Parts: sequence; structure tokens; C-alpha cells
Amino acid sequence: MKYLHTMVRVKDLDASLDFYCNKLGLQEVSRSEVAAGRYTLVFLAAPMDAERAGAEKAPMVELTYNWDPEDYTGGRNFGHLAYAVDDIYAVCERLQAGGVTINRPPRDGRMAFVRSPDGISIELLQAGPALPPSEPWASMPNVGAW
Repeated sequence: MKYLHTMVRVKDLDASLDFYCNKLGLQEVSRSEVAAGRYTLVFLAAPMDAERAGAEKAPMVELTYNWDPEDYTGGRNFGHLAYAVDDIYAVCERLQAGGVTINRPPRDGRMAFVRSPDGISIELLQAGPALPPSEPWASMPNVGAW
């Protein structure tokens, strides 16, 4: 498993970039504006991690700016922790066998979500290309919030 990023939702992208970059000292590694989804993603890294973040896409902070205003309550501004795994199906099977609910199963062979005992959302991403769809995951529904 490899730590990838932590996602934080922000209300004011410029103010957040001023804080994280100009004041805290993180560096912008990449930016993606998704008009269809009406959001912007900005990935930041600590100066000593910037080269590695550019090459490996980790470790980073992901600022998510939703273009439509929203008040984030109940921890909604904190999104999730993300980890790359070598075999998403094997990891989900191990977690499920250990009593962990797979909130968003890896139907696509690429992404799954689980929650910690404290309700922190954790994204699991298949390292490399997505695995071919496989049962029981391909037909498993989402459970709860993720």
C-alpha cells in the first residue's frame, strides 16, 4: 500500500492557495478543472516531496473547490485519505473478512471506499490499470455514505 493524498474541500480557492502555498509553503503540483462536474482539483506537495509528487502522484494534499457554493458541515470539508494498492479485490476481500463494510465496492476494478471506525472515508485505488470487473464486486451496491 502507498499513501497518495488527503482531500480537503475549500470554499475560496484563492484564499486556500494563499494559505497552503504562500504561507504554509506547499507547492502546486497539478491542477484539473472539470467543467462537467463543476469543480477544480489542485494537488499540493511539501517542497521536499514535490519532485516525488510529480513523478509518483504522492504524497499530496488535494484541494477540491466546488464551483457551486455549499456550506460544509459535519466534516464534509475533509474528504478522504487515499491509498494505492496492488490488488484492490484482494484488499477489499481481506477488509470485508475482517468485518469492514465496503461502502463503495470496486465495481470498476479501480476504486473502492471504506470508513474507519471514526467515520473517516478511505479511498483505495488500484495501482496501475484497473483490474477487469469481477464478482462479487461488479454487482455489489453502495452501502451507506462514502
